[in-house]
Order: sequence, then C-alpha cells, then structure tokens
Amino acid sequence: MNALVTGASGFIGGAVARALVRRGDRVRALLRPGSAPNLDEASEVEILRGDLRDAQAVRAAAEGCEAIFHVGAVYSFSQPPAEVLAVNVGGTRNVLEAARSTGARVVYCSSIATIGGVRNGQIPDETFTPHGPLPGPYKQSKWEAEMLVRTAARDGVNAVIVNPTFPVGMRDVKPTPTGKVICDFLNGRMPAYLDTGMNVVDVEDVADGHLLAFARGVRGERYILGHGNLTMREFLEELAFISGRRAPRIRLPHAVALGLAHADAFVSGRLLRRAPRVPIEGVRTAREIMFANCRRAVRELGLHQRPVHEALAKAVRWFQDAGHARTAS
Repeated sequence: MNALVTGASGFIGGAVARALVRRGDRVRALLRPGSAPNLDEASEVEILRGDLRDAQAVRAAAEGCEAIFHVGAVYSFSQPPAEVLAVNVGGTRNVLEAARSTGARVVYCSSIATIGGVRNGQIPDETFTPHGPLPGPYKQSKWEAEMLVRTAARDGVNAVIVNPTFPVGMRDVKPTPTGKVICDFLNGRMPAYLDTGMNVVDVEDVADGHLLAFARGVRGERYILGHGNLTMREFLEELAFISGRRAPRIRLPHAVALGLAHADAFVSGRLLRRAPRVPIEGVRTAREIMFANCRRAVRELGLHQRPVHEALAKAVRWFQDAGHARTAS
C-alpha cells in the first residue's frame, strides 16, 4: 500500500510512519521545511517538504496514495491561536480536499479533547461531546477539524476518525505536554500536583490503532485509542516506582494553579518572549477528569493494549537516554 503520513516529525505521526514501514508499506511523509522526521535512521520513507496550509503541496503529496494518515497538527497550549487554527483546521480541510480528488481513504487523528471528560459520574465513550466552552485554541481547533471530517464523510469522503487519549512511550521528541509532565517529574521540577485524571496509552498502540482503523473502521465513525484511567496522583506514583524518585504529596488547588498560569503567561509570554512553563489552557484542561471508555476500539478494531506500567517505563528510559531527564541519584 502507498500511504501518506502528515506529522511524521511528531510523537504519534512518527510512530504511525514507523508502524507502516515495519508492515512493509510504501510510506511518504509530508514535513515542513526544516523539520526532522521522527523515524529510525534506516527507515525507507519518501520525504516531501511542504506546509499543511498549502493546499497544492498537500494535493501533490497525496497523489498516488491509497491511504492518508493525517496526524499533523500543532499540539501546543502556548502557540499563537491563529497558527493553531490555521494548521489544525485549515490543514485538515486541505487533506480532505486532497482525499476527495484522489479517492484516498483518510484516517484522521483527532483527540480525546473532542470527547470530553467525566460527567455526572459517567466515563465518556465515542458518543460523548465536550460540555461547555472549550478551554483554549488547541481543543477548539481539534473540535472544528473533527467536524470537518465528519461532514466530509457524510458527503462521500472515505474518512474515519481516531481519538487518542494521552500517549506515552519512546521518541516523544519535543516533548508533548504529557511528556513534559514526565520530564518535569524526573527532573525534580514538580513540587505539587493538580487533582485531575487522564487515560494513558502506549504510543505504539495508538499507531497500531491508526492502521486498524484504516482496515476495519467504519466511514465517519470515531474510535477512542486509549487504555488505563489514572488519577494524576496514581500517574506520578507509577513514575516514582519506575524511576526511584519520590512523588509529590502536595495537591495544588485549581484556583491557585490558574493564578500561577496567568502570572507565568505575563512574565514568560509578554516580558521574556518564551513559551510559558504553566500554560493556561493546560490548567483549564486539568479541571476535567479525562478518563475514557476505550472498549469500542478493542471490540471493533481489535486494538491490543500494552500495560500502562510498561509504556511509562519505556518513556522514562527514553527521556533519560535522550538527555531530557535525569536519573535518580
């Protein structure tokens, strides 16, 4: 199979591209000029340079491909909102138009952000949508992009949606916001924690889920790619057990964390012109318990779920080996 992968410089996109290569598919990656693919050195992947916001570049990259794995996005709580929306929404629109003209089947990588968190004691599944206003540009962009995909699928584009939860594992090169939490913990920069929760999954399972969705997913449907529901305290205690570091015991109230985030946004963003260490959108997101019911992907796609402890152990080793995090003394 000829497959195009967008976002192969990132955590999930790189894992999807590597999974396709291991399976023997012919892989083409559309990367921004200057970005490096998150691939093994020996991977035989055709690299094309172009921007998701450039419709002609996307159309040219899709030519001759039976599959488009659209993973490329700005996953950041600190980038300018206009850039986040232009890439995540505008880029998705360009991918859908390329699929419409080439006949390729699209697997769109959405987010658990478009599902929402626990509400009235119910753990959400694919039938849920967020309750109330979305907390920032990133989540807003993923919601708008997923709506484009749903509409295109109703209009005949062969597209299926996957919603990863919070992936962890090897080669989180940037790192992602979840990976940054792990690095901060390992580097002793987490004196307190927020009382929240998340669903954690091995990034390799997320990559496999993309391939399974292509093969077995129903057009226009969505599939949560996740595994284990952990409170933040449980998440940190797992990291403590793996790394030998102590988990923080101080629980920070959300109101205090939000105040710190606003202060950090002013100092870091406006005065120092750098990304905030405590992003406002991230703190607002933490108000929700982002657990998820992931049974549909297991039942209908045949998704295999590796143990969360093993996925976290791989992440810890990789961050330490890559120099992002210290080992416990």
